[in-house]
Amino acid sequence: MLTLFRNLFAPPRHMILLVIAAWLGLTLAEKRAKQYGLSKDDLNNLIFYGLIAFVIGGRLSFVLQNITTFIKSPAGIISINPDIFDPIGATAVALIIALVYGQRLSLSLWPTLDALTPFFAILAIGIGLSHLAAGTAFGKETSLPWGIDLWNAARHPTQIYETLASLLIFGLLWFQKQSPRPGIHFLTFAAFTAASHLFIEAFRGDTSTLIFNSLNPNQVIAWVALALCFLALESRITQLKKAG
Repeated sequence: MLTLFRNLFAPPRHMILLVIAAWLGLTLAEKRAKQYGLSKDDLNNLIFYGLIAFVIGGRLSFVLQNITTFIKSPAGIISINPDIFDPIGATAVALIIALVYGQRLSLSLWPTLDALTPFFAILAIGIGLSHLAAGTAFGKETSLPWGIDLWNAARHPTQIYETLASLLIFGLLWFQKQSPRPGIHFLTFAAFTAASHLFIEAFRGDTSTLIFNSLNPNQVIAWVALALCFLALESRITQLKKAG
């Protein structure tokens, strides 16, 4: 009975890694909050409500997309199964709640995003580690000596690529001198992250849909994100030059 209880309610390892990453990211973000004119309480509350919205929004989005199944078995809505989750819907709900809450506190967008960059950067490292722990986001088969045995084949360790890239990006930005231009710090992080995923996705083995026989959908998203980051960087620099 005790073993059954543990299996039912013990959180998976990859979820524990995400929780640790979120806690560590928040701790580092708090250290930089004052530099961007934010209080620790406001930053804590913003992240707290955003995470709650992420969890609830992801579950509700998945339920709504599979409503016929859950009508037949409504108890599944409150299941502890982490697979009953839509990350895109979760992200959308979290962004909406964070924006609404930020407006209520009259938080400036770009300084707030700059202050949250350490949180996002550490969370990206945690996501890479969680993929490794869960065996998801795995790579294509390879004969290279650093391939890892996963799903009955030697594969590119894309989860390790992802983790190392995120760790490098965090290191570059954490030790970088603070930019006097609000938004540049966050947009640099976003651009680096999009570029790294554009490269890493080429080695993924769990995405089968190709566009133009060369790109998977995640690479297209990375291309779009990278282009938007460059446009936003150019726009911010132009605006700040005019204002200064």
